[in-house]
Amino acid sequence: MSETLDGVGVTPLSGLGNARWYRPGEHPDPEDVTAADPETERERFDEARATAREELETERERTAERVGEEEAAVFDAHLQFLDDPQITDGVEDAIDDGAAAEAGVARSFDAAIEQFEGMEGMMAERADDMRDIRDRLLRILSGGERIDLAELPEGTVLLAERLTPSDTAQLDPERVAGFATMTGGRTSHAAIFARSLGIPAVVGVGDALAEIEEGADVAVDAENDAVIVDPDEETRERVATEREVDVRAERVETADGREVEVAANLGTSAELEGADAQGADGVGLYRTEFLFLDRESPPDEDEQVETYAEALDAFPEGRVVVRTLDVGGDKPVPYLDLPEEENPFLGNRGIRRSLGDDGDLFETQLRALLRAAAEGAGTLSVMFPLVATVEELDAALERVDEIASDLDEAGVDYAVPELGVMVETPAAALMADEFAARVDFLSIGTNDLAQYVMAAARENDAVAHLHDPRHPPVLRAIDRAVEAAHDNDAWIGMCGEMAGDPELTELLVGLGLDELSMSAVTIPDVKAQVEEIDTADARDVADRALAASTKGDVRRILDQES
Repeated sequence: MSETLDGVGVTPLSGLGNARWYRPGEHPDPEDVTAADPETERERFDEARATAREELETERERTAERVGEEEAAVFDAHLQFLDDPQITDGVEDAIDDGAAAEAGVARSFDAAIEQFEGMEGMMAERADDMRDIRDRLLRILSGGERIDLAELPEGTVLLAERLTPSDTAQLDPERVAGFATMTGGRTSHAAIFARSLGIPAVVGVGDALAEIEEGADVAVDAENDAVIVDPDEETRERVATEREVDVRAERVETADGREVEVAANLGTSAELEGADAQGADGVGLYRTEFLFLDRESPPDEDEQVETYAEALDAFPEGRVVVRTLDVGGDKPVPYLDLPEEENPFLGNRGIRRSLGDDGDLFETQLRALLRAAAEGAGTLSVMFPLVATVEELDAALERVDEIASDLDEAGVDYAVPELGVMVETPAAALMADEFAARVDFLSIGTNDLAQYVMAAARENDAVAHLHDPRHPPVLRAIDRAVEAAHDNDAWIGMCGEMAGDPELTELLVGLGLDELSMSAVTIPDVKAQVEEIDTADARDVADRALAASTKGDVRRILDQES
């Protein structure tokens, strides 16, 4: 008899396969391992670190190729932990006191993890990263089998308490029919990776998931937020057929003729082909961090021109929205002086660094963008991240004017692209009218906007229920930004995860978004939804959602329309 478990679907996909449990943290109690002499234990520890480093470097390379350079940067932090003197010294001290290498690893990492327990945001992620490295070292020391998640049997439904970014990045969509986890939320790294890879996934199922037996038939029905054990024939047929959505290469309109641009979010140039294959009208968010991370020196102007022009040539009839460099204390960049900040999400990042410590990088990037705008085939748009004040925006626009003047005097071909601002904070939403009066467009980053409006860190399971764009204050912030943009003759897009949720397409069309940008895999579903929408009906849905008092009320309004 089938059983349905509720969770949070993070892709508009479904899959059916055999359950396989992934329990990477299971290993013998480190304190039960008998120590040899200290010299032998130190050698074992060093060999384990070397093996772990090889594994991480392989996984990093694979992630950069398949998911993106920005996502692969998570492995840089893991590699740093392997050589962190505070941790390695702690292990060696324990070994000198007579402990086996396993016990030394457990004690030293646990002490470091304890420092970050209970914190939020990047600090909580750091604790998870340390657990990942600790368990990897303990597995190697104990001779445990390494489960290569890239080589799972075809038709696997992977079950786990949680999946780290390094776990998720290994999954092969050709082999994995889906995954489900006990913890996690819609905007966790695992969820974002699942969308990038096109894997059906349901997270946050809770302890009930643990009752599923190894090898059981399981359907991951992410469209309906469900994990179904031993599904009946009707469910099997539905799950097997509902993903047949045609790719539409052409632009789409609502049923009453309003065009809505549907674009892709990209983190590397390697993703351009995949976005085109899914029918993207253009690129709504082109993250440029991949050009600057994982190298010893910044890219020069010519290298950047070539990269940006390549993106423009990939969409000769479309628009490519490039976000200027968005780094801060949470993203390691070897050649930049990035001090560790207590809360990097509220720190010196985005446009703040571009107008300050990274001024030279910013000017080089602007020169490259203006040159690429004249060289590439498509339409270039450039937007500035984390703008919170008019003074910041005015300063950024002034830099663009200065660069244009310099290129003009030098006789270099250039064009001034469309310029825009990301709406990611309550400050930006509240000042959207001032911003829109100065630029050509706004783009709403709903992941950060929801985080800042709701004061709820994206990776903190304890407050995951608050990090949901269906909460009325988030919807009202979006509505305010849309109205401000249109009142000032600017267009407005959305490049957060919310834009790629087909269940929310009617609401977003009703709110008035001109462009929706998302992981490429969800583009066919969103385009199909747009074509079924009547604008007047969508506005009615949006009005009722904006008048709602609770997220539950918003959900009920949306459920009535589905």
